Amino acid sequence: MSILISGSLVYDHIMNFPDSFKNHIMPDQIHILNVGFIINKLQKSWGGTAGNIAYTVKLLGAEPIIVSAVGNDAGEYQEHFKQCGISTEFILIDHNTPTASAYITTDNEDNQISAFYGGPLDSTPDLPETLTRQTTPLALISPTDKEVMIKHLRQAKEKKMTAIFDPGQQLSAFSGTELKSLISQSDMVIANDYEIKLLQKKTGWDAKKMLAESKRLVTTLGEAGSTISTDQGEMIKVKACPPKFLEDPTGSGDAYRAGFFVGYEKNFDLKTCAQIGSVAASYAIEVYGTQEHHFTMDEFNARYKNTYASELILSAKI
Repeated sequence: MSILISGSLVYDHIMNFPDSFKNHIMPDQIHILNVGFIINKLQKSWGGTAGNIAYTVKLLGAEPIIVSAVGNDAGEYQEHFKQCGISTEFILIDHNTPTASAYITTDNEDNQISAFYGGPLDSTPDLPETLTRQTTPLALISPTDKEVMIKHLRQAKEKKMTAIFDPGQQLSAFSGTELKSLISQSDMVIANDYEIKLLQKKTGWDAKKMLAESKRLVTTLGEAGSTISTDQGEMIKVKACPPKFLEDPTGSGDAYRAGFFVGYEKNFDLKTCAQIGSVAASYAIEVYGTQEHHFTMDEFNARYKNTYASELILSAKI
């Protein structure tokens, strides 16, 4: 089976600042903020939520189906997907604008400051009629243009797919009313702990109410792991899989999502899904860039066993 991924395709410009932002920002002068950071590392790479998730989904042997849009400079990104064996069939090419771009600076405490240009993402097409629950039962609606997220979640529900709402960095773009509607249409919500708090603030809903509207709530907690809450009253806590070394946290959340939903599509229990996600995230943290990590299935299964003291057999194909 395939996993549908709606989200952004972006050229990432990832920069490293070898100090802490807080040492260069005066809180009492925020109203006239004018700062510059001298970086010691810059890398342009493939990124965006759809691209990042799809890359790790493919590493794990599943077939990602991306619905997104790129611009007139997307040739190298398309070639990258070709080399990875990822289909570009449902990616629109807008010849009148550049591909979306992100500029991400990370300090030595893993704080980030980002700027984002959306490019052609608002031109992303509808979910294709040829994709159905039978061919693509799982639809992950990850951050991209706000209106695209709204229409794709609605269309996934109309197709009776299992719809996952992943608001991420687009959360602030939605009103409380819109978020209530999106949560209510979803079968699962996934976000980090800060985003969950912001969701609750904007909707006025606590976790119990959110679970009454959506069946499951997945909260990622960085190095503290993740939790999964269900409408049946379950609370599952999973520790993080430690990376061998810390190079760059950017994209680790997308790798977690890829691992979690590959496990989910293979009908593993929720705890195992979260553990698969955590192992996938550990590989992403070990390299600079969001689609630069690699592993074999044997390596992945061995790291899973070493971390969680249980056997996992993920094959090369879903």
